[in-house]
This record gives sequence, structure tokens and C-alpha cells, in this order.
Amino acid sequence: MGKMNPSNLLTSVHDPMAEFLIYLRRYFITGLLVITPVWGTYLVLKTLIQSLEGILGGMLRRHVAFYIPGLGIIALVSLILLVGVIATNFLGQKLVELWEEMLRRVPVVRTIFNLVKSIVDTISLQQGDQFNRVVLIQFPRQGHYSIAFVTGAAEEVQHATAERLVSVYVPTTPNPTSGYLLFVPEREVIPLSMSVEEGMKMIISVGMYSPAAAARKATAAGVRG
Repeated sequence: MGKMNPSNLLTSVHDPMAEFLIYLRRYFITGLLVITPVWGTYLVLKTLIQSLEGILGGMLRRHVAFYIPGLGIIALVSLILLVGVIATNFLGQKLVELWEEMLRRVPVVRTIFNLVKSIVDTISLQQGDQFNRVVLIQFPRQGHYSIAFVTGAAEEVQHATAERLVSVYVPTTPNPTSGYLLFVPEREVIPLSMSVEEGMKMIISVGMYSPAAAARKATAAGVRG
């Protein structure tokens, strides 16, 4: 086997065309990663607005003497608020549960409904104030750690034990809408500096998202900019 000529190796490493292609690929991927979320957001909002306008807009055009663009969205928002008011009382909750149970009995509709409901529930968990902070606990056994969200003090349960307990929610991954409610001794809870939103991102991404890594990328992007 012949020896590689050092000059050839130097030429291959410092080939201007190869370096140009490397930089071109890097810049293209970076630009794609920046544009894709923005473009995706625009498409989703555009489709959503057009759909909302079309749901009640056509009906209003046929039955209202004069029509103002955007009236369909206002009517739909008003309808959603009305449904929300009804669904917050006991009778309304029972009707919603009955309706969801009916949807879950239809084979094809059931799959779509469960997927959409999981997404909505996940967004609701991230935006809500049910969770106080992110912590680390030993679960499901000693020496194994899981991310958990503190939901508050275990008030009534606290009276059953002399040790101070904290109620935490341990979500499953990648669907955090199901999980485990645990009452953990406060001394065994390890606080984390990440926010609830960052903790949710880590759960949904099955650990591929890391707040520290995201911060480093943001800092590096700022330095390059």
C-alpha cells in the first residue's frame, strides 16, 4: 500500500471549492432553520384566518343585509366564548364528556380527535398556571431520575404523615397529558432552573431539547450576528 503524498493531502484539505461548498451548505441549513418556523407560522395563521372567516362568513353573507369582512371571525369567536361559558358549568361538562365519548366510538374520527385533543391539551398545559416549577425526583425507582412539575402542597394528604410532602406531576413522553401524581418528601425534590415551558419542550422532544444547548445556540447566533 503506497504512502499518501503530503502535498495531495494538504490540497484536499484546503481545496477552495470544498470549503465553499461546506460554507454554502452550512448557511443554507441555517437559513432554512430560521425561515421554516416563520413560514410555517404564516401558513398556519393564514389558513386559520381563512377557515374561521369561511365557517360563518358564508352563512352571514346569505342572511345579513350588509356584510363587513371579518364579521365571520367575530361571530365564531363569540360562539366559542358561548360554548366556553356553557362548558364550565356542571351540565355543560356532562354534555362535553358525552360528545367526546360519541366521537371516540367512531373509528376514523376517533384517531383524528384523539390526536387533535392531545395537541390542544399539551398547549393548555404549557400555557396554564397549574405547574409552579420544574424539579427532579427519583422515579420510578431509586437512582433513576425524572423531570416533574410541582403542582402545590399536599394539603389534606399532609395530615396523614409527619413528613412535609409536595405534590408533583410526572408526565409521560412524548405525550405529557398523561402521567403520574406523586406525593414526594420535600427534602427529596431537586429544584431545576429551567422554566415550565422548557421542561415541557424537553418532555415532548424525548430529551432532544435541552435549555442549556438552546441558550448556547442563541448566544453563538448573537455573536455571529
